[in-house]
Amino acid sequence: MYTQALDIPDADQRARQAMAPAAEAGEKALQAQFDAKIDADRRIEPQDWMPDAYRKTLVRQISQHAHSEVVGMLPEGNWIARAPSLKRKAILLAKVQDEGGHGLYLYSAAETLGVTRDAMVDALHSGKAKYSSIFNYPTLTWADVGTIGWLVDGAAIMNQVPICRCSYGPYARAMIRICKEESFHQRQGFDALMTMMKGTPAQRDMVQDAVNRWWWPVLAMFGPPDTDSPNSALGMRWGIKRISNDELRQKFVDATVPQAKILGVTVPDPRLKWNEERQHYDYGAIDWNEFWAVVNGNGPCNKERLATRVKAHADGQWVRDAALAHARKQQQRSMKEAA
Repeated sequence: MYTQALDIPDADQRARQAMAPAAEAGEKALQAQFDAKIDADRRIEPQDWMPDAYRKTLVRQISQHAHSEVVGMLPEGNWIARAPSLKRKAILLAKVQDEGGHGLYLYSAAETLGVTRDAMVDALHSGKAKYSSIFNYPTLTWADVGTIGWLVDGAAIMNQVPICRCSYGPYARAMIRICKEESFHQRQGFDALMTMMKGTPAQRDMVQDAVNRWWWPVLAMFGPPDTDSPNSALGMRWGIKRISNDELRQKFVDATVPQAKILGVTVPDPRLKWNEERQHYDYGAIDWNEFWAVVNGNGPCNKERLATRVKAHADGQWVRDAALAHARKQQQRSMKEAA
């Protein structure tokens, strides 16, 4: 009796079945409108219909980008108190503050997709969400701070400028200001290294050592080769990603090698040479085993970086609580005045 009853559609179920063809037709129409916007290179806004896969891809990419900006404050932040001059201290303070602001812009952009900031932060702190592998390397000397500015932020600019044309409006608009500030970060890094290269032999050796350690991890931070990048094809189709990993990496090498010559440092790649036929620099093989080891949590500073971020978040709980309490009081006061 009960089994038979379960096999008979109830009224609600029959209604859903009757509506299914219309719902499917409506879904196809919305998909067609979305595809037309993408093909016309128009922006998708938060109130627009979008496929679930598009939304999930954006949440993953934007939140991981935000995490990278926030965790990226750590390698340089521990040099603020050890900066060699008041000028360098002020510059580094401004830069680290900028990175925190970039995280704020990006978390806000991701929230327009329906995900909460708490959920994104929890994913980072639990290890579920990733951030850029480059921030799991140590900053051993002051030259590392300049090298991060020159190479890491230089690579970030190369990667992020195309995102200013991302198909998702809030992400694209956030990137415009971020890229302007990253340009400042890259220039200050180059300037710091140039100052050191005009100094003592020990300072020049310090710069060369930093470049030797950071060059290959920076090349890897563009992501795996296009043939091994599972998310690239859809990202390119949807206009989230505009240039492939390998193309971005090549553009970075072509732009950076002449800068290294101006600085007077040697790029640590014996296979690096100009290819007249391709009109690009050829370069050596990247150690992708190291890259994946770092991505999977086994880099030099993975555990240290995450533990520091979790502790900072916990230590700042009283600030968030106070801000919420103040907001509630302001709201109550406004309601009383309105009454």
